Amino acid sequence: MKSLINILLLVIMTTTWSCKNETKNDNTAVINTETIDKPDESLLNIISISHATMVLETENETIYVDPTGGLEAFKDQKKPTLILITDIHGDHLSLETLEALDLTNTTLIAPLAVVEKLPVNITQYNIVTLKNDDNFEFNGINIEAIPMYNLREEALKYHSKGRGNGYVLTINDERIYISGDTEDIPEMRNLKNIDKAFVCMNLPYTMPVESAASAVLDFKPKTVFPYHYRGTEGLSDIENFKKLVNEGDKNIEVVFLEWY
Repeated sequence: MKSLINILLLVIMTTTWSCKNETKNDNTAVINTETIDKPDESLLNIISISHATMVLETENETIYVDPTGGLEAFKDQKKPTLILITDIHGDHLSLETLEALDLTNTTLIAPLAVVEKLPVNITQYNIVTLKNDDNFEFNGINIEAIPMYNLREEALKYHSKGRGNGYVLTINDERIYISGDTEDIPEMRNLKNIDKAFVCMNLPYTMPVESAASAVLDFKPKTVFPYHYRGTEGLSDIENFKKLVNEGDKNIEVVFLEWY
């Protein structure tokens, strides 16, 4: 009888341990194949696709940011519930990709300059136009349109103020900044309480790594992801960006994802 009881106790303990492990595996956030323990309310899956293109997954939403690369680039991804487009240039606005995606029951958010370029077969879907400083609520996600533009005299022709949008998304109390194509503008430097930031740094179109690092040290995100760092002379030196940021503030985590 004692032997039977001991066996039953062992089975119960083993089952309990297994259930705990399964629960722990459910409470994770995946960042480009790296798994980090997080509470359920912070679950966010960040998938780098290429250059400025990414997918953000929450428990209920799949967000495509500047989808490019055609349908093939998203063959392993869930259907988007939300699409954010920052600007009119081809590395942000790909009509070919938008036309290939299934946009039924998808909301597409973009600045007016982008919306004006969308063909009728795309505008038949749910399109929301945001200008700089506008806010929009989407299924519990707050979306702020942030200015993005150039400052250097030689770069003013690339991105004029008011044409494109960066975005700050508030997802489960986390604030996520997506810079779009910009330099170290006051609107970036003055951001507050940013948990995750995607910051561009490529010449001649946006800004050098020194300017990007300086801006990051001003607005102090908890984690920063260099992205959009391919320029006419190749890839920007993101290792130097990390060095500059961590020399200025060792508490800011710099995370490299696979964009190229």
